[in-house]
Amino acid sequence: MDSTKVKLQIQNANNSPDGSTLQLSETIAEKWAIPFHEPLTLCFGSASQEVMVEPSSEDGVLFICASLASQWGLTHGDELCLQYKSDSQTIQIGPLIGVMLKRIYRKMPHKPFGVNTAFCRELTEACRQHCSIVYFFTHEDIQSQSVSIKGWHYKGNKWIRSSFPVPNVIYNRVTSRKLENRVNVRQFIKYARSRYNVVFFNEKYLNKTEVFNALNKEPELHAYLPESYRLHNFQQLESMCRKYDVVFLKPTCGSLGKGIIRIQRNSNQTYTCYFNSMNGYRTQWFVSLEKLYKAIYGKVKKSNYQIQQGLKLLTVNRRPVDFRALVQRGETGQWGITSIVARIAATNQFVSNQARGGTISTVKAALSRTGTSAASGGLTKLRRAAVQIAEGIGAQMSGHFAELGIDLGIDSQGRVWLIEVNSKPSKDDKAPLSTEGKIRPSVKKFVQYANFSSNFTELD
Repeated sequence: MDSTKVKLQIQNANNSPDGSTLQLSETIAEKWAIPFHEPLTLCFGSASQEVMVEPSSEDGVLFICASLASQWGLTHGDELCLQYKSDSQTIQIGPLIGVMLKRIYRKMPHKPFGVNTAFCRELTEACRQHCSIVYFFTHEDIQSQSVSIKGWHYKGNKWIRSSFPVPNVIYNRVTSRKLENRVNVRQFIKYARSRYNVVFFNEKYLNKTEVFNALNKEPELHAYLPESYRLHNFQQLESMCRKYDVVFLKPTCGSLGKGIIRIQRNSNQTYTCYFNSMNGYRTQWFVSLEKLYKAIYGKVKKSNYQIQQGLKLLTVNRRPVDFRALVQRGETGQWGITSIVARIAATNQFVSNQARGGTISTVKAALSRTGTSAASGGLTKLRRAAVQIAEGIGAQMSGHFAELGIDLGIDSQGRVWLIEVNSKPSKDDKAPLSTEGKIRPSVKKFVQYANFSSNFTELD
């Protein structure tokens, strides 16, 4: 829905102690056919206030009283989108965006969100440029049926704690499965959706088994999916190791390459296990698959594991290379590629994560360095695969996803394979932030989609 930019001016509370009287630019009122001196409803996020509108000759401005501004977390000079719904006689200003984080470092006033602080400031600036307001909170700031949330926003070069309404959009950046599954968080999500129609982005971490099972329902995606199952017993391991020279065991809820086991079948029918660690990998040999399974049984029994076909990926200097595509919904709600980078594994590693010493390269440079014809046309194939996989996630998995980190590989025959899908792509200070105060495309696209999904789309 179209909207109009409006700048907030805070009035002395004496003019309207209860916040029931507003002054609005006559040009805006005329454009939207907003009546003066009649009972209307002003809405911001989940909050609403019965108001009477009076005309103002000052162009592009909405005057509200200080008490209402304080109650809603609004400040002098905020720029927002405004629209009017005549059928319900409602003036809506917004959008209001909330970002749920893992924790607040209260003893670090200049870096309250730790390594995510730079991203939060960048997101704040992007929201300012797109006439929306963002605040940040944790699971500790919400109740099962919160009507307002104490959060943090960046104003005047410092972080300020204020009370805000439940927002139009909530973006889940909680990097802990345990915290995002807390009872109060799940109940709050359910309540906010049903009571206020809140759009909740990326509400959960993805489970590897669930992802592959969901994507298997899309026939056009089968070509990207390595054979993959939840590991239940020895017979599954035996069947996969008979079929493939290399298989991988991956924790279904793991991240950063933690806990991955690579199993290689040798020519003499012995087996080599490579256990991933921060300092490389630990190797162990087994004379039989039965002995191997007995050795790892405790580990795979304790955590759910996925067994997956090993892939012969392209390499750079004998180091495996894969590709991380950041795929996001944009200002029209459609999935699109924001960026793709190549990730080259460190020496003595079989995973490419930066946390494990992997290095980042452009796709073009990495493909060139593989020195093989299988890399030809790789970027085009990666882009197509990433969008199709994101669309498959959106169609087949429960929950609302606005961005996905999709890890892909290209094998020695030039075929693209899905490695895994990440619903919490990194936003910490190690991520490549823009220089000179520029907003990264990924941050800008998120704000554009937040505006779109909350029906504040086009500014005039």
